[in-house]
Amino acid sequence: MDIGGSFTDVVTYDAQTGRCRAEKVPTTPDDLAAGLLGALSVSVVAPEDISFLVHGTTHGLNTFLQRRGDRVMLLATRGAADAYHIARGPRTRLYDLHYRKPEPLLAPRDIVAVGGRVGSEGTEIEELDEQAIRAAARRIAAEGFESVAVAYLFSHLRPDHELRTREILVEELGPGLPISLSHEVAQEWREYERTSSAVVDAYIGPAIRRYLSRLDGDLADRGVRVPLHVMQSSGGITSTEWACRRPMHTLLSGPVGGAIGGAALARAVDRPNLICMDMGGTSFDVSLIVDGRPDQSSEASLEGLPMLMSTVNIHTVGAGGGSVARVEAGGLRVGPKSAAASPGPACYGRGGSEPTVTDANLVLGRLDDNCFAGGRLQLRGDLAERALAALGTELGLDVHAMAEGVCDVANAKMAQAIRTITVARGIEPRDFTLVAFGGAGPMHGAFLARELGIREVLVPNLPGAFSAWGMLQTAVRRDFTEPYFRRDRDLEVQDMARRLADTGARALDALGGEDVPGTKRHVEHAVDIRYAEQEYTLSVPLTDEDEPARKGFPALIARRFADLHQARYGHANLGAPIEFTTLRTAVFGDLDRIEPEPFPAVTGDPIPHAVRPVTFDGVLHRTPIHFRDALAHGHAFTGPAVVVEDTATTVVPPGFGVRVDSYGSLVMSLEEQ
Repeated sequence: MDIGGSFTDVVTYDAQTGRCRAEKVPTTPDDLAAGLLGALSVSVVAPEDISFLVHGTTHGLNTFLQRRGDRVMLLATRGAADAYHIARGPRTRLYDLHYRKPEPLLAPRDIVAVGGRVGSEGTEIEELDEQAIRAAARRIAAEGFESVAVAYLFSHLRPDHELRTREILVEELGPGLPISLSHEVAQEWREYERTSSAVVDAYIGPAIRRYLSRLDGDLADRGVRVPLHVMQSSGGITSTEWACRRPMHTLLSGPVGGAIGGAALARAVDRPNLICMDMGGTSFDVSLIVDGRPDQSSEASLEGLPMLMSTVNIHTVGAGGGSVARVEAGGLRVGPKSAAASPGPACYGRGGSEPTVTDANLVLGRLDDNCFAGGRLQLRGDLAERALAALGTELGLDVHAMAEGVCDVANAKMAQAIRTITVARGIEPRDFTLVAFGGAGPMHGAFLARELGIREVLVPNLPGAFSAWGMLQTAVRRDFTEPYFRRDRDLEVQDMARRLADTGARALDALGGEDVPGTKRHVEHAVDIRYAEQEYTLSVPLTDEDEPARKGFPALIARRFADLHQARYGHANLGAPIEFTTLRTAVFGDLDRIEPEPFPAVTGDPIPHAVRPVTFDGVLHRTPIHFRDALAHGHAFTGPAVVVEDTATTVVPPGFGVRVDSYGSLVMSLEEQ
């Protein structure tokens, strides 16, 4: 189950037949759970038949972006209490005259400085000032604070002061107050980033807990007998109980399903390098599959605020089917403002009057007004034309030229987003296959491929609900970190191996509450490394926990780090001193993979299709309209063409050929010019 800005998607998989089905219903922004339950009731007749349930939630992300979180008090070490607002200098934007510092989630007056100090070696320098904490508790009660974040210096090395602080707050205020301790949220170095993580966790945590608790209850009331799982930013899933304990880790829960689906697709079609583009109603999300695995990071940033957590790298811009087009400074702009689900684009007929990308595609003939969202939503072409005509009047363009202009600007914006996650990192998009999904992605995938020089575009089955499908392809996951500061010359390989083994054993035990058999659990290890005196690190994978104890490990890991540094930054300095900073362990609980039903092969019959006029590059073409359900493995045709299905529409412009592969994917190839 996946909630998007405009539609809520539910994908069901029948383990007996191997059949997948997808349903889309409009998202209910004022009550996300209501829309989700409505989609579930449409998709599944008998809730008691559900054997597994996973949800990608945008509730925490929406709470963060709309600044609707709870009021947070931050308890910080006296003498360093301003670190959260001082933050870090914008090194990449030193000469940007329009730079604006990220807006913190709490005001300076909501920070309480607490005496007590742990040193950089993890030793106590000054005892904790317990009276200051009790005074803070009285202020929490008097001023109505709803949540507390605690972030003391070097608590990742010695958490005693943070743990005692929680005990005192519970003594004073009872167990109901949400308290986020920085060492539990992110047991990592860098005080500002760890503090920011604790504040984000405290800010969105109560809203996520309320949402998940209510959803759990509503599902039980409707007869669902299995526990609800929640997608995490890391691409793994977890129980609602753990998600409520670590709410920050669900922040990117919604968009990450598409990347996990992309990894499953990469394995199936034997294309290890993919660019995944998810274009929905509100946003455009880009992620990479490199060597068959999602591109991941140990840190995320939203609106300039850092969070320490394992996450799939996703770059998002405000470009979707509902993105509003407008004239600004004499030029055409598209997004980031969105008509969203309510009132929606003008063509929805729900009161929206501003022109959007969806309106433009409808005017160009690329959308079918009777088949949109499986026929549940009748589109109004007259309202779309009226909205675009008004915009065209401002720019001196007729309605069709205006519609193509809106699509062109949106495509340029999305192409730049893809360059940001590829070219800006030294990755050549031409070496990748583009996977287009989301409700609007297949309409624009071919145009983006042509813009970027990509030769091949894949449109998977159920593209409009591909992120939800991806959530059925993942595993249960927990992440563990341990500070480990060593220069290479001081490295004790046996000590590193022992620590990894201890963490691995603890990680395997942690899945005991996730109902995963021991035989289906495994761990993966990595170590964060940097050049001496360097600020930031790269996470270098290890083959297993015993690798550090093997002969030649220091030279081997230095070479592995240099290779990663070369790939990421374009240079390396093999032989220069390196430092180890953090040990990372991820534990996985493997779930049964879904086995799709065999896709039928072509029988030799002609492809049934309709014909309607569609505009490409200012020219009206009589264009075949194919129906996805009627296509079989081996079918092939050339553009211009349009493929219609319940969850999305695929647009094939002139110059592209299409074939249907053995998995039912549409493979669009740019023909030789």
